[in-house]
Amino acid sequence: MNARERRIAGFLAANGWAEACRLPLAGDASLRRYERLNTGDRRAILMDAPPETGEDVRPFLEMADWLTARGASAPAILAADAEAGLLLLEDLGDDLLARHARAFPEDEPHLYATAAETLAALQDAPPPDRPSYIDDMPELAATVVDWYAPDARDRRDAIRDAMADIAARHLTGPQVFVHRDYHAENLLWLPERRGTGRIGLLDFQDAMRGPGEYDLASLIHDPRRDVSAEAVDAATRAYLDRTGAAAEGVAARIAICSVQRSLRIIGRVFTRLCLHSGRTSYLRFIPPTWDTLQRELAHPALASLRRVLDGALPTPDAAWLADTASRAGTRDGRDHAGPA
Repeated sequence: MNARERRIAGFLAANGWAEACRLPLAGDASLRRYERLNTGDRRAILMDAPPETGEDVRPFLEMADWLTARGASAPAILAADAEAGLLLLEDLGDDLLARHARAFPEDEPHLYATAAETLAALQDAPPPDRPSYIDDMPELAATVVDWYAPDARDRRDAIRDAMADIAARHLTGPQVFVHRDYHAENLLWLPERRGTGRIGLLDFQDAMRGPGEYDLASLIHDPRRDVSAEAVDAATRAYLDRTGAAAEGVAARIAICSVQRSLRIIGRVFTRLCLHSGRTSYLRFIPPTWDTLQRELAHPALASLRRVLDGALPTPDAAWLADTASRAGTRDGRDHAGPA
C-alpha cells in the first residue's frame, strides 16, 4: 500500500467507511479519480484529487454549497479532507441524461427541456463570487492554434482580437452562473425530485460568471453524442420561455459561445489530451466539434472571426486524425485540460 492509499484508507476509516467495497468509476479529462463505496445499505462516492497533481477540491466544495442553497441537486458533502484532496459525496446514481436518452430516446426532448429549465432557474440567482469567463474567452479561443493548428500561429492575435470584439459587442447582458461543462454526461436524471432538483449536477468546480447561453450551447452542441433536433428545439424553447429573452439575441449568443467553446476544446482539450497525455480516444470528438464550429461560424455576428479563420485550421479528416494519433504523448504541456 503506497502513501496515497494509506491516506485514503485512514480517511475512509475515520468516517465509517473502512469496510466498504470500493469500485472504480469512469474518469474524465482531469486527474481526479472516483470510486463508488458500498457497505450494507449505504452508498457514497469517493473523490480522490491529489493536490500534488494540481487538483484542488475547495472550488468544488464552494460551488456545491452555492448550488445546494439554491435548490439544485449537487451531491451532498458527507465528509471532506480538503488538504488531502479527498471527499465523500452523496451517490446520485448512474442515470446520466446521455445514458437515459440512449435507452429511452422518446424521453430525450423532455430531458433536455428540463435541463434547460434548471439552467435558467440557476441563472435567476445572483451569480457566485467567481471570475468572469467573458474575460477569458478571447485568449482561450486563440489557443486552438497552440495545439491543433501550430502552422497558423501567426493568426493567434487576430483570433483573440476578433473574439474580444465580438464578445464586447454581443455578450453585454448580465453575467450569470456558468457551469462551463453542462452536458449530458455531467447531468443526472432524478425524476423523483422536484423543480430544479430533477437534474443532478456533476463536475461544477470550474464554474464562473458569464453569458447564460454558454451552458445552453454546451448542452445542445455536444460532441459526445448526437443530440436530436427535437431535443435541441425543446431545450431552446424551454430556455426562451423561462428567461423571456428574445429568440434572435439568444441565437446569436449561442453561436458566439459555441464557436468559442469549439475552438477551445478542439485545441486546448481534445488535441492536447492526445499530444501531451497520449489519450487518443479524445480525437473522436474533434470531427463533430468541427462540424458545430463550421455551422455556427455562419452566423452574421461571427463574420469578422470567420474571415480571420479562413484557411487557418486543417480539416480533421482521416489523414489528420491518423497523423495526430501517431504523435500521441510526444508534446509537453499542462497535465490536464480542464473542463470541456
